Amino acid sequence: MSNKPNRTPRKSPAKRAGLLGVGLDNQDGHKRVTQGEQFVLVGGSEETHGRMTETAIKTFEELKRRDKRLDSVDPRELAEIVHKSTPR
Repeated sequence: MSNKPNRTPRKSPAKRAGLLGVGLDNQDGHKRVTQGEQFVLVGGSEETHGRMTETAIKTFEELKRRDKRLDSVDPRELAEIVHKSTPR
């Protein structure tokens, strides 16, 4: 009989990923916060916050089209997607 405690193998924690957008140009005193399933956007002027929101939404739409998830996409590919998704 062994004196070793019965241990169950540990599962590695699930990989989590999210995007955070921070706007720093707010001068009107409004507190703007937009949350999605995998992103949070805070601050910014009305225009900046709107651009961040549009970028986040388009980014996740493109990830879905490519059948990719945020927690597994290559950082370079994600940067390209975000750049493409940013309104001009």
